[in-house]
Amino acid sequence: MEPMRTVGMKAATIIRTGVRNVQPQLAAWRRRSSSLSSTKNILDGELSSIKGAGTWKSERVIVTAQGPTIQVQGQTANILNFCANNYLGLSNHPAVVEAGKKALDTHGAGLSSVRFICGTQDIHKELEEKISRFHDREDTILYISCFDANAGLFEVMLTPDDAVISDELNHASIIDGIRLCKAQRLRYKHKDMADLEARLKDSQGCRQRLIATDGVFSMDGNVAPLKDICSLADKYNALVFIDECHATGFFGKTGRGTEEYFGLDGKVDVINSTLGKALGGAAGGYTTGPKQLIDLLRQRSRPYLFSNTLPPPVVACASKAFDLVMENPDLPQRVVSNTVRFRSHMTDAGFTVGGDREHPICPVMLGDARLASQFADKMLEQGIYVIGFSFPVVPKGKARIRVQISAAHSKKEIDRATDAFIKIGKELHVIE
Repeated sequence: MEPMRTVGMKAATIIRTGVRNVQPQLAAWRRRSSSLSSTKNILDGELSSIKGAGTWKSERVIVTAQGPTIQVQGQTANILNFCANNYLGLSNHPAVVEAGKKALDTHGAGLSSVRFICGTQDIHKELEEKISRFHDREDTILYISCFDANAGLFEVMLTPDDAVISDELNHASIIDGIRLCKAQRLRYKHKDMADLEARLKDSQGCRQRLIATDGVFSMDGNVAPLKDICSLADKYNALVFIDECHATGFFGKTGRGTEEYFGLDGKVDVINSTLGKALGGAAGGYTTGPKQLIDLLRQRSRPYLFSNTLPPPVVACASKAFDLVMENPDLPQRVVSNTVRFRSHMTDAGFTVGGDREHPICPVMLGDARLASQFADKMLEQGIYVIGFSFPVVPKGKARIRVQISAAHSKKEIDRATDAFIKIGKELHVIE
């Protein structure tokens, strides 16, 4: 046994050594703390500038299922919802919900895997086949979202020898997807066919050209001039891609989207769309088109290869939503009649409503960001849920309230919303 003096000397040495070893760690921690503090100050400045510009986006909390009527935290009465992408009213449809419950029992909550490892179930293949039939295309590939579908397409489809020509107001997911590819990237002015033709002429030396456009532009509710785009594509031997998130299921006579609306069935080469809006409102997206393209996406599309499989309840809900659309061809017509009613009442009252006459995205143009936010808050007081849109979601000076009409809204509810708009519009001197 060691003498106590020896033990004490060793302990003192360990303590001194420990203190010396801790010093560099403390210095590193102080540097990191200083860096983090500096970063927080930068972020605080950015946040303050957003609030100062009147473009701060608060999130209201809904305490019920999505639907034409909802309850909002802090509000005692039911609220009419006019700002959801629930175009067909299927987000809480009993048959859709029941399909999700059954899939939870039979196929579980999720796959804990990606598709090519052990994440493909029979219901995934069945939904892909159903989507292909719906769009009359050769094959379909599912993604966790349409954002992922757009992120996964262009990089696989296009090489440095190719060109992609994109409408300047395309959705952010299209823009981000195009950034990932190595093709020559060109933009044309929004819906400007002369400018598109010029870009097609500029890129004639490329192996292949892909024209990319939203079918319907979500912030403005206006429809791409698809007939003219397809004509130019034929003239210059180009391909056409459209994002149909704000068209699938409810736009066109039977809900087949922008192609059907213009009578161009089968003219578009590649369609991307979502399951998270009209078709159940949960999540998921897809690419549908030539089988060779879909096969290649399964091999090389990074969001597909490295993202978990779409959960079984979501798949089942979307599949049932497709069934309901195909079994009830009157649903899209209900959207149109409600939309025309809303637009007519609003324009008669003196409001400027953007977008195309039959599309349910109805942007009420206000211009000023603070006014849009104030207007939306006052509408909530009237029992109408709408949201003010401002920069960077829309360009500066073009703030608006984007109203979205659903087949589930009654005529009485449409009229109640327009009455509230008129009341607040007069109060805030937007209309006389």
